[in-house]
Amino acid sequence: MSRSLDVPLFVFLAVLWGLSFPAISIGLEHLPPLLFAAVRYDIAAILLLAYAATQVDGWLPTRRNDLAAVTGGGIFLIGGNGLLFLAQQTVPSGVAAIIQGLVPIITALWAVVLLGERLSPVGAVGAAIGFFGVALVVQPDPSNLMAGNTLGRLLVVGQVCSIALGGVLIQRAGPTIERGALVGWSMGIGSVVLHAASLAAGEFPSPSLVVPTAVGALVYLGVFATAIAFLIYFRILEKHGAFEAALVGYAVPIVATVAGVVFLEESISTVTVAGFGLVVVGFALLKRRAIANAVGIGTGIGSP
Repeated sequence: MSRSLDVPLFVFLAVLWGLSFPAISIGLEHLPPLLFAAVRYDIAAILLLAYAATQVDGWLPTRRNDLAAVTGGGIFLIGGNGLLFLAQQTVPSGVAAIIQGLVPIITALWAVVLLGERLSPVGAVGAAIGFFGVALVVQPDPSNLMAGNTLGRLLVVGQVCSIALGGVLIQRAGPTIERGALVGWSMGIGSVVLHAASLAAGEFPSPSLVVPTAVGALVYLGVFATAIAFLIYFRILEKHGAFEAALVGYAVPIVATVAGVVFLEESISTVTVAGFGLVVVGFALLKRRAIANAVGIGTGIGSP
């Protein structure tokens, strides 16, 4: 990938993922949430595994570490996304996207617990600021946490914790299988988990599955926002590393919020915007060394 393609790919990926949030909101008008999520990953798993089978040698997960990574990724990284679909029945797409900014922060905390990594005092302050920012976005009502709006936002936080855990479990397993194949198999397992949850919740296919709007949402999410988006993400990751890839996550809420306002007539409060700003500040403190390396300066504050 030439350097001239970096910014367009970065922006394209942010748009693909940003538009996925309003696409979920639109699809939920016709589809039950867990079944909707399951079919999304059915489509993506088929496409990614077909790609891996034709483009990658050794795409089958036969080693123990690969199987552990696929299982952990499938249950938590993919299966946990069912919570997002449940949440977006009441949570605006822009708000749901903003809460995703907590992923790198929670990932760092899971890494402390499961990988034995160290969190410096400055990093701990960054994590605390990020959580405070999300608290502003969620605005929980302690007297009624089960209220629709509060519960939905807490479900998004639960989804963020789940996918962050899945990412750390994959890292802990140390897989050797190619990334596209790893994610494809994880999506296959995740879709089975979501189908089982859908059946347990009493969701069943209905004629609404073939409504053009529902089909369009599924095609966009499964093909463009998942299969193609992940291939672009891996390309950025391999060329520029995890930091630049993680930055995409902070452009996504901007796209999702604008799309939600324009297409769904959603509104975002000033407090929510301020909360997002604090999440970004928390990320910057937590990843200050990576930022310093990216711009070619030293932090002089020790390790992350």
